[in-house]
Amino acid sequence: MVGLAVMGVGRVGGEVAYLAASLGIVDSLVLYDSATQHLRAQVLDLRHTGLETTISTEISDIKKADICVFAAGLARNPTVKSRTDLLSANLPVVQEGAGVLEGFSGILITVTNPMDVNNYYLCKKTGLPRERCIGFGGQLDSARFALALRNRGITGFPFVLGEHGEHQVPLFSALSQMVPYETRETILSELRGASMEIIRGKGGTVFGPALHIVHLIRAVTDDVKDLISCSCIPDGEYGISGCSIGVPARIGREGVFHIEEWELDRWEQQRMDEAGEFIGDLCRKAGG
Repeated sequence: MVGLAVMGVGRVGGEVAYLAASLGIVDSLVLYDSATQHLRAQVLDLRHTGLETTISTEISDIKKADICVFAAGLARNPTVKSRTDLLSANLPVVQEGAGVLEGFSGILITVTNPMDVNNYYLCKKTGLPRERCIGFGGQLDSARFALALRNRGITGFPFVLGEHGEHQVPLFSALSQMVPYETRETILSELRGASMEIIRGKGGTVFGPALHIVHLIRAVTDDVKDLISCSCIPDGEYGISGCSIGVPARIGREGVFHIEEWELDRWEQQRMDEAGEFIGDLCRKAGG
């Protein structure tokens, strides 16, 4: 029996709850949102599917869940240029969430932006082991990278490390052909703005994030130790500590089983170092 808690059941959180239940990945749900009318509507919508999944809205039940997806807070809109611009708005929400999660012993998946900073903050404030705190974002960035490469006829292993934001690091050295620096910068620019057309057109991204989050949940529940790009809290890997940052990690029942250290080329290493410094500075400002 697998219990999933979702804190913040807006577009993405609500879709994650629905997908996880409908695919049979979880047996019970705990849903929480400060917007009580919206929360009730989401619960009724789920119950009207006919799924036999148990649904609780008791905040105390969050601590009993095996996995908690933290998706509470404000999402990006057309006026928000980057995810880091949401730090001051969402930090109070994350602070409140850390209190709710006191005593939680499952796997935490952080979605709320700026995700890397919030994942580190929640880890430090809840006292959870770093292996049990996973930030979502790298899977989505990698899927967008794959699309950008496919559009150019470039093949290989699409993987994105670094920040889930402006300081993301697409790995070109893992591809089957050399990609000129000028093309790298063009693709990186595309990745940085990949979500904005969706945000302007429909208010926010839903399908991509939700599906990849559910894949991450399944990696935990099935203990397959899949290699996934996600935000972890390194202890010296890639020369980085004091933050949460996108790395290649093996994910299983206990969370982060292993962080793999890949050899980066000069272009990638420079941007990975910049990402670590940028996120680390934000983490210190947030007080994590």
